[in-house]
This record gives sequence, C-alpha cells and structure tokens, in this order.
Amino acid sequence: MEHISVVISGFDPYEGVDRNPSLLVPQALAEEGLNADDESSVEGFEGIDVSIEALSLPVSFELAWSALKDRIDAVHPDIVIATGLKRSARGILLERCANNLVDSIYGQAGGADFAAKNSDQATRQPIRSSGPASFWTRLPLRGILNDFAAHDIPSTLSSDAGTFVCNSLFYNLMKWVSGQDKVLAGFVNFPIISEERNPRRGLPMKQQVEACRLVVRRAVDYLIEPSCSNILIA
Repeated sequence: MEHISVVISGFDPYEGVDRNPSLLVPQALAEEGLNADDESSVEGFEGIDVSIEALSLPVSFELAWSALKDRIDAVHPDIVIATGLKRSARGILLERCANNLVDSIYGQAGGADFAAKNSDQATRQPIRSSGPASFWTRLPLRGILNDFAAHDIPSTLSSDAGTFVCNSLFYNLMKWVSGQDKVLAGFVNFPIISEERNPRRGLPMKQQVEACRLVVRRAVDYLIEPSCSNILIA
C-alpha cells in the first residue's frame, strides 16, 4: 500500500483570539482524517494510506520555520500545508505567493501592538538576502477553488500572505520545497471561527475543518495524478 504523509502546521494562540482556527482546525482534521466517518477507508484513494499530522508553531519569525523544518526532517512528508489566521476575512484565503520581505510593524495576525511585542526580527528587510523576490504556491488552487464552490465554502485567492510571520514561514517553506523533487506545499489562511448565521466575518468551525479536508484531498489527488488544469497561479 502506498503511503502519503501530510503535515499541517498552525500557530500557537494569538493575542486577543479566543479560538484560533490555525491551531484548532489542523488538530481536528488530524483526529478525524480525510473521511470523518471511517478514517481507515479513504474514499477515492483505494490502496493509498494517507496520514495527517498537525503541528503548532510559535508566532516567531525565527522559531516558526525552525520548528516546522525540524518536523519536516523527522517525517519526510509528501505534502506540507501551513495555515494562519486572517481576522478580517469572510472565508478561506488561498495564498498564491510568498514574498521575500519582512515588515513586522504591520503584523498580519495581531496588528502593530502584537508585532511590537513579538517581533524578533528587524522591520522591512528581506527574509533571505540572497533569495528570489518570491515563490509561488505548489498547491492545485484551481481544483481547490472548484471543490470549495461545490461545497458552498466562501473562499478567495489572496495575492500574498502579508509581511509578518505567516509570509516568512510561507517563504522559507517554499524555498525548501524548491529543492525537492516531489513535494507539494502552500499556505492557507483561515478566518475567525464564527458560529453565527451569515456572519460578516468568519466561518463555523465545522466548515473550516471541511475546507481543510478538501485542501488535503485535492493535494493528494494532484500528487497521485498531476494535471496542469488544477494549478492556478495568477
């Protein structure tokens, strides 16, 4: 039986956020599996064993990537999906591009006050001085968007993941992936968890877990049988 290993990272609790989806959603999916009702038999992937591991990272420029890289080296995953939180979002944000820039004054997750307290890197400088200006995701975004639409999950493409820890992690991850033969990786931002009906911001926890499940399923499907039609960069 073929084995496919998936690592999904999130972040430790954010300041001022009671329920952090980037912490809770990966944990829930790792517990439930690709089929919540029967993890041992994954529909559509006969003969393939898919394992999902959730990892929580510190909200730190230096420590976040170090922790993820340590786990990558230990697990040797086929798919790595990093996740974060975008408080102002209505739905799921599929990040297209990681930029070689840090600007901790404008912290993506917690705002300027949070960035000032937690920044361990100077403002407005490249993540890697000799690195390229950007890296594109390796997730099949077109296929994921189609799956979200079929399941009525609000979502959108995002041009980049900001300039704070999320983007720094995304950039370092994609730089590592650029040296791998067959590894898929990318970054997904969740909105806040809201159980209200038709909220202005956020989505219910169950819907966010289902969205994460669809991202993993589509990535596994693409890993098994790549198709250019499922990739969307611009």
